[in-house]
Amino acid sequence: MNPNQIPPITEDDIANYLVNTPDFFERQAGLLASVQLTSPHGQRAVSLQERQAEMLREKIRVLELRAAEMIRHGHENTTIADKLQRWTRALLLTRDARDLPAVVTGEIAEQFMVPQVAIKVWDVASAYAAEGFAQGASEDILAFASSLTRPYCGSNPGLEAAQWLDDPASAASLALIPLRVGMAPQAFGLLVLASADAQRFAADMGTDFLERIGELASAALSRLRP
Repeated sequence: MNPNQIPPITEDDIANYLVNTPDFFERQAGLLASVQLTSPHGQRAVSLQERQAEMLREKIRVLELRAAEMIRHGHENTTIADKLQRWTRALLLTRDARDLPAVVTGEIAEQFMVPQVAIKVWDVASAYAAEGFAQGASEDILAFASSLTRPYCGSNPGLEAAQWLDDPASAASLALIPLRVGMAPQAFGLLVLASADAQRFAADMGTDFLERIGELASAALSRLRP
């Protein structure tokens, strides 16, 4: 290249000039009115001002959608919190400890519209050893429950715990929530939630809420232990 040859002006050069020369369009006010752009809503030509207005309206529409989604999530969270409070209240109002397993499962089914719920608790005090909720859990399921560090969510591959349900064959997805005292390594029970909807308890769903359910249920059911 000839060292005396001036390189051609590029689009970046023009863009940089306009950005760094904000008074350009003040001096060339008529230029703005003459600029014509293609509208994104068809092939018609529009002025620069109109194109900017369209872009602004689009940004506003996106912000409105985001705001609506945030409001919807807020309503959903409030609804879930109200249901959790009613469920917890029912546990606190249960005077006889032997009624707690039925209250835990019944209120979950009612408040959270879970089609099937079952529970087994082991290592209970002798006064409750003959209750149905304290029987029927094999050594394998005891070991399985203790191996869970968080709730299991996913399909029903014929797990033993699914047999505790009234209709195991219709359980397409399960949530298995271990019950333990604090950070104890050994579980003392297992709560089973089931649905005919394969996506209700999907393997990739978050388990934070189910963990809170497990913590509250464990605290209430600890009254059954020696």
